[in-house]
Amino acid sequence: MWLSLSVFFGLYGLINYYIGIRGWQFLFKNIAGLSPFVYWVLFWVIAWAYVIQFIGKRFFPAGVSTVLAWVGSYWLGIMFYAFLIIGIIDLVRVLAGWTGIFPNFRAFLGGYGETVAVGVGLIILVLQVYGTWNALNPQVSRYEVTVPKSGENLSQLKIVLVSDIHLGKIVGLKRLTRMVDMINEEKPDLVVFAGDIIDGNVDVFTEQNLDNVLKNIKAEYGVYGVLGNHEYISREVDKAIFYLNKGGVRVLRDEVVRVEDSFYLVGRDERSNHSFSDTGRRKLTDLLTGVDKSDPVILLDHQPLDLAEAAESGVDLQLSGHTHQGQFFPINLITERLFETDRGYLSKGSLQVIVSNGFGTWGPPIRIGNKPEIVAISLRFQR
Repeated sequence: MWLSLSVFFGLYGLINYYIGIRGWQFLFKNIAGLSPFVYWVLFWVIAWAYVIQFIGKRFFPAGVSTVLAWVGSYWLGIMFYAFLIIGIIDLVRVLAGWTGIFPNFRAFLGGYGETVAVGVGLIILVLQVYGTWNALNPQVSRYEVTVPKSGENLSQLKIVLVSDIHLGKIVGLKRLTRMVDMINEEKPDLVVFAGDIIDGNVDVFTEQNLDNVLKNIKAEYGVYGVLGNHEYISREVDKAIFYLNKGGVRVLRDEVVRVEDSFYLVGRDERSNHSFSDTGRRKLTDLLTGVDKSDPVILLDHQPLDLAEAAESGVDLQLSGHTHQGQFFPINLITERLFETDRGYLSKGSLQVIVSNGFGTWGPPIRIGNKPEIVAISLRFQR
């Protein structure tokens, strides 16, 4: 773990140094009265703000921690696109020198470097503004699914799926209240949360009374949830479960419940559990021992992985999240190759899968290339 952290922070520092050097060379050194010392002090405070607030969240006053979280979160978005765009420009510059295909490109940068830097800055600013607006305007994504089994006492079911809210310094009371209103407008029979409900510090529940907001969710057959990797990263799993239960969300950790004597709801513990505890999670086949698979089986699993295992185990419908669909372009090009589906509907034999790209954001409070969502599922049981 320490080796991985050292490599990560080393790369993070190098990337930021590269951005900082280019920023100074082509833009900030021309600002009158700004010395290199002041520039680099301010730069490194901003660049490490997210890490500083995460490490010192128990020691900083709430206001300081919140400011650092916002500054650091936006910097992550700025850093990503700055590294991407500057890297492309430098790559073209190097290729121009090696190949001679663009013989005037290096001279162009020499004469118009400051103009190019301002242009890059404006592009990044526009992306941050648009991404913020997009992240604050969630949609309702709708799916109709038929499970070829009898629901005993039910012929149909309205499910609302929500994943990856990431409640914390960035996504708080206002966003959660809007989410609850959106859920209730759908008049669901069942509400399920597919993990990463909490981003990090569980104390956000007491600071903003978030459990009282969750209690306002109205669902005839209850509100259930599973844990995600961020609940484990917080290392406050028991506290997270306590506050979620207090808010009316029954957290399933490798548990099976029978709802309305009509279908089974299976909640798997997060697969990254093994990295933070000695227990790990149970095999799905063991978890489903004793389940009558002539009745519908709905599985909640944070990450949409091991779909073949779910299909072979007799699961009818799997509901997941985790991917954020990359959260911003072009990371979605990676997530769509990492997962069989990083958002939407997938049919795999007798298994049907719906993956949500999430309601909130992690890190940069922006979304580019996709919209946040809650998922409304009209489920029909039909033998």
